[in-house]
Amino acid sequence: MKVSGFTFVRNAIKFDYPIVEAITSILPVVDEFIVLLGNSEDRTEALIASIRSPKIKLVHSVWDDSLRIGGRVLALETDKALAEVSKDSDWAFYIQADEVVHEQFHETALHSMKQWKDDARVEGLLFDYTHFYGSYEFVGDSRRWYRKEVRIVRPHIGIRSWKDAQGFRLDGKPLRVKESGVGIYHYGWVKPPELQQAKQTYFHKLWHDDAWMKNNIPNVAKFDYSSIDSVARYRGTHPSSMQSRIDRQHWDVDIDPTQKKLSFRYKMLSYFERLTGIRLGEYRNYRLIR
Repeated sequence: MKVSGFTFVRNAIKFDYPIVEAITSILPVVDEFIVLLGNSEDRTEALIASIRSPKIKLVHSVWDDSLRIGGRVLALETDKALAEVSKDSDWAFYIQADEVVHEQFHETALHSMKQWKDDARVEGLLFDYTHFYGSYEFVGDSRRWYRKEVRIVRPHIGIRSWKDAQGFRLDGKPLRVKESGVGIYHYGWVKPPELQQAKQTYFHKLWHDDAWMKNNIPNVAKFDYSSIDSVARYRGTHPSSMQSRIDRQHWDVDIDPTQKKLSFRYKMLSYFERLTGIRLGEYRNYRLIR
């Protein structure tokens, strides 16, 4: 079995992405790793090169900054990276620049890929998500956070990134998938408040025009983490590749996990979910094979 990792990245240093941690977190389970390097304004290329792995293949790309609807440019960059995967690879393992896999899942990932490698029905493998927010001790626990997404796909069968690169589709249809049993730790909402605000300002430009930006993005120096609707304190461990980042955290966040800012409707839906385990109205960009 041959497995290729792939990702895209631009301005990893400028926006404080844990791209090194993301890549190294799955290097042990892939045979090659494609990094599509966007036209950065910082030393992102040198940062990737510092990993010093023969598995890594750097491919340069230029983003189309005129694309400002729905984050479409992110999907295009994902497709470019996927196209670089070796023709003889059985699986392509996608990881975004702010996602990290805990080493406890390495064997599970390999087992799942081997288990479904020869089953043509299975077009992708589904991952469970933990979304950290504000700091490394809090996780988002409301309905606003997606719980699952596809991160391993079959390459070279026509699969394409969907919308803003959150997931994938084949011929416009959700992929047929099996559960992988693997978790993704998402750290995109854990940055110093000033860098989080800079990231929000920049990345909203990938979804909206200048008029929308002017009316909806406040001109402030720091992101207000206290505006979150609901968080819980995280009790588990982090991937080992993240430990040095965690040790370097130097900012405080004004978050009280006991305070919930949920609408009446969300409270009722959350209560039903706790009772039944069913999330009514959940968006699912996949078709789970039973």
